[in-house]
Amino acid sequence: MTSVPSSTRSHRANLQMMLGSAVCFITNVLLIRALGGIDNVSLWVVTSARFLVGLVIVFTLYRSEFQPSHLFTNRKLIERGLLGGLCTLGFYYTVTKLGAGRATFINNTYVIWGGLFAVFALREHLRPALVGGAVATLLGLGLLTNPFAAGTHTGFDDFVALLNALGSAWIVVTIRQLHAREHSSTIFAAQCVFGLLLCGGPAVAGIHAITPAAWIVLAIASTCAGAGQLLMTQAFRDLSVAEGSLLQMLVPLGIALGGVCFFGEHFTTSELFGGALILAGTVASSCTRQTAPART
Repeated sequence: MTSVPSSTRSHRANLQMMLGSAVCFITNVLLIRALGGIDNVSLWVVTSARFLVGLVIVFTLYRSEFQPSHLFTNRKLIERGLLGGLCTLGFYYTVTKLGAGRATFINNTYVIWGGLFAVFALREHLRPALVGGAVATLLGLGLLTNPFAAGTHTGFDDFVALLNALGSAWIVVTIRQLHAREHSSTIFAAQCVFGLLLCGGPAVAGIHAITPAAWIVLAIASTCAGAGQLLMTQAFRDLSVAEGSLLQMLVPLGIALGGVCFFGEHFTTSELFGGALILAGTVASSCTRQTAPART
């Protein structure tokens, strides 16, 4: 009888968590998009609700593991929290300024930067399959989002998006570093706490006009975002930066498919090919991981 090595089972469990995280993030974005048709909710409120619900999840599920005092004494947690809050705001800012396609493409180059940062900061081995997968998924994302359509030009907002991608890449490296001493709940809570400090003030000014229906959708969307962030943080305990980040590239593909299913959008031939490249890149990078031989 063939037995599966424990390392292989652990790897599969982490892949499942990262895939679950991607599903949660896709659901979050689609609900936020639907929210735009229900009510005019500011991005300050959307981001603050996400951070607030995340803290509720931590206090509900991880009371014994969560170490709130570490949030203000561990320099790396402070770094993760502040940079995470800024990058969340930066992503929404670039989407409004550059459009969803261009902003998504530039921001998601963090997959490449994260893998490179991890080589130097964490001594991770950048396998050829991961490099090929990253190139394929970025090419696919480019075809899917068409970021360099006619009439676009490079400007300050593109530079902001690039800085955001670099920041996101360093966040993933920081999460991997923090797992040596901190629980996933504390690492996740850092983003929520410092994100609220950054966004909470402007958000308060916009909550009075939100309808009950919008609050319900916002609460569900924020729960999905919190669950997705927590699953991603847990998965990065063992997954390499390059491999875990590549699986998150399924998020823009899922959002595009959701646009077809729920918002009447359509794919062109090049966009379909781009989606196929994203799938091929993520699947190939995960399936070619070297594992110990199975015992009989």
